[in-house]
Amino acid sequence: MSRSPIQDVPVAELPIRLGQFLKLAGVAEHGAHARELVEIEQVQVNGQIEARRGAQLHPGDVVTVAGQRVRAVESTPGP
Repeated sequence: MSRSPIQDVPVAELPIRLGQFLKLAGVAEHGAHARELVEIEQVQVNGQIEARRGAQLHPGDVVTVAGQRVRAVESTPGP
């Protein structure tokens, strides 16, 4: 079984809370959806189930939800 590619998600300020990142990455539609995903243990951070919506993500952390993988990366400042 092949793994899905990792989508980089630029974040203005890291660390970022997991719930906020799920919304920013488009994995969760809103805060309540992010909370539900975490509560039913559908969220992994770096391959481990994460049960804390407020967990801090750092540059390079990979979040997996339903096979979709997204990575927190620092956004580059504009010109």
